[in-house]
Amino acid sequence: MNEQKMPTTTDLVVALDIGTTKVCAIAGRKNEHGKLEILGVGKVDSVGVMRGVVTNIEKTVNAIYEAISAAERMAKEKFTHVHVGIAGQHIKSLQHRGILTRDNDHTEISQKDIQRLMNDMHKLVLPPGDKILHVIPQEYTVDNEQGITDPIGMSGVRLEANFHIITGQISASNNIHRCVERTGLKVESMTLEPIASAVAVLSEEEKEAGIALVDIGGGTTDITIFQDGIIRHTAVIPFGGNVITSDIKEGCTVMQHQAEALKVKFGAALAEEVYDNRIITIPGIKGRDYKEISEKNLARIIQARMEEIFDYVVWEIRRSGYERKLIGGIVLTGGGSLLRDIEKLCEFHTGMSTRIGVPIEHLGHGYTEQVASPIFSTAIGLLLNGIAFEEENVRLRPVVEEKPAVVEPIVETVKLDNPVVEEKSQPQGGRWLESIFKKTKEWFEAEPDVDLK
Repeated sequence: MNEQKMPTTTDLVVALDIGTTKVCAIAGRKNEHGKLEILGVGKVDSVGVMRGVVTNIEKTVNAIYEAISAAERMAKEKFTHVHVGIAGQHIKSLQHRGILTRDNDHTEISQKDIQRLMNDMHKLVLPPGDKILHVIPQEYTVDNEQGITDPIGMSGVRLEANFHIITGQISASNNIHRCVERTGLKVESMTLEPIASAVAVLSEEEKEAGIALVDIGGGTTDITIFQDGIIRHTAVIPFGGNVITSDIKEGCTVMQHQAEALKVKFGAALAEEVYDNRIITIPGIKGRDYKEISEKNLARIIQARMEEIFDYVVWEIRRSGYERKLIGGIVLTGGGSLLRDIEKLCEFHTGMSTRIGVPIEHLGHGYTEQVASPIFSTAIGLLLNGIAFEEENVRLRPVVEEKPAVVEPIVETVKLDNPVVEEKSQPQGGRWLESIFKKTKEWFEAEPDVDLK
């Protein structure tokens, strides 16, 4: 059985989500029906990351190693390279317009022209320490014809495009590379995490209609806004599930791990939905008296912080200029979306229809319940992006590999001509000495004739 399965894992792709609360490694591939087959999962607690940014290299390296090892054991395969995500408060986005004047209007606009426009965006002057992570085309304009989404194949001299450019700190990117490479792996690609989450939980119809994806993680809340199938706006809010845990710790005067357990087991985002006001009893420290906490009060603490996060979400949606164009409303994902009644609170607070995004749309039959959770949205999105990246490389590879095949016959024809060249250079061997001897002999023989004259 194992011998039959081995060939199917040759196209195995590995994604690595380095989050504030967890480090998650997922290995998978596409099956014959185009669905995602999960072959290995490794998830461990993260202690070296704060607000999406690596703050302790050693601890992060250990967490990555444990997560990768767990996924390798499950997949029965050794990994060599991974596709990672990047997030954090340092992520910024900006809009820019690019213009390309083509040589003539007879030839069709090709992917090469679009690539030239995108490459020009990488020449933008950025604040010190920043680098461009993604250049995302919006609409194109061909000879004053506006609103074109795909100009390939059209004719025109002047090609213009609006770009959504996402930037991040070079140091944050380098730290991720360093951590991964210290575990013996190579970073194949790096994707902004909210973009990866969108790939996993949003349908093409939702992206077309207009939708805001809100990924509530442990350290940050990431927002991605789509309209007409294109990313229009991205933002990072420096609040997440960890801030709620800190609020519970302060408000209920309990330990950090107790506050996290209260949030996960009894937490609700809407206090008025807590009808049965149960009392939760927490054991005291070192034999001290038990502490009693009201479930309704716990919900009030959580609701206050969640409303603040949703205030930021509404502000970002308004700032994007797409407030009245989001027909699909809001999709919540990430670990924070597991709070009870959170979609109701979001609808009440933002006035927009809300659903919880679970990354099961692209999964094949027989996936585990563990993966069918908003917690794995980013990891599965990174895996899907990784598969697309590998497929693109495979598509381009034959073109690169054909070059040696074309060169070889030319070399062979040169070799066929070599005997002629060798014939000329032959006197350098024994024939050369022979010719010298012959010429010397002729000279000696000719000399008496000269004297006779």
